[in-house]
Amino acid sequence: MNTYKKPYVIAEIGCNHKGNFETAKELIKVAKIFCDADAVKFQKRNNKELLTEAQYNQPHPNPVNSYGDTYGAHREFLEFDVHQHKALKLFCEDIDIDYSTSVWDLTSAQEITSLRPKFIKIPSACNNNVKMLEWLCENYHGELHISTGMTTKNEIDNLVALFKKHNRNKDLVLYNCTSGYPVPFEDVCLLDINLLIEKYSKDVKHIGFSGHHLGIAVDVAAYTLGATIIERHYTLDRTWKGTDHAASLEPMGLRKLSRDLRAVHKALRFKSQDILPIEQVQRDKLKNQKG
Repeated sequence: MNTYKKPYVIAEIGCNHKGNFETAKELIKVAKIFCDADAVKFQKRNNKELLTEAQYNQPHPNPVNSYGDTYGAHREFLEFDVHQHKALKLFCEDIDIDYSTSVWDLTSAQEITSLRPKFIKIPSACNNNVKMLEWLCENYHGELHISTGMTTKNEIDNLVALFKKHNRNKDLVLYNCTSGYPVPFEDVCLLDINLLIEKYSKDVKHIGFSGHHLGIAVDVAAYTLGATIIERHYTLDRTWKGTDHAASLEPMGLRKLSRDLRAVHKALRFKSQDILPIEQVQRDKLKNQKG
């Protein structure tokens, strides 16, 4: 018997669509048909709310990746409005893949809640936005997935306590995460998954893993340790302009990850009997029976 939950694979498109709606649809279609992902995830920001005026008007820190003369203009270029997100959600429903979005501010949380997705993600950068978290606890009734990158253990305790206070902890999914793009293997710190499971598995719905490393071996290990939801940045071309493409999987990588996770899920079980039927044939042929 297999007691492991099936892996749930999230292809994080984020802003890798480069601000192009048709590219976003193509990313969804490839994630479903070729990569066999369970969900796609975008990002939603209200940039005037999220950024100070100085941040909005300053140049992009890495101009080669910028889609505008200022950081604010760059962010606005990559942003879809709520009507476009609704259209993307409908497109996902048409081809049977789950739609979700990371929300970076209260206005974005309110807009995406109006679409009633299966789950909403709170990125590591925003997991201390108490006002937004409390609004979501009170007004959004789906799962709330939260990454714990650049977050202290005390802050994670406070986060879970907030959800308990609102009686929403059973809708909470905590992700092990290291915030970096890309993250070297020694900084992935997979064993923190064990800490999250030991401390919070009885209180929350699931433990997940959000990776920004290279390759797919680490994700399989994360699943084996007990992180049943695996999220990876995903792009059609890692050489495209933008900060996230280099730390993303291309379609073949995501396809292999989905395949490998499902293979490992099938393998994670005990033998149902001492000699399996597949072994009996070999035993009869090969085992020394002379005693």
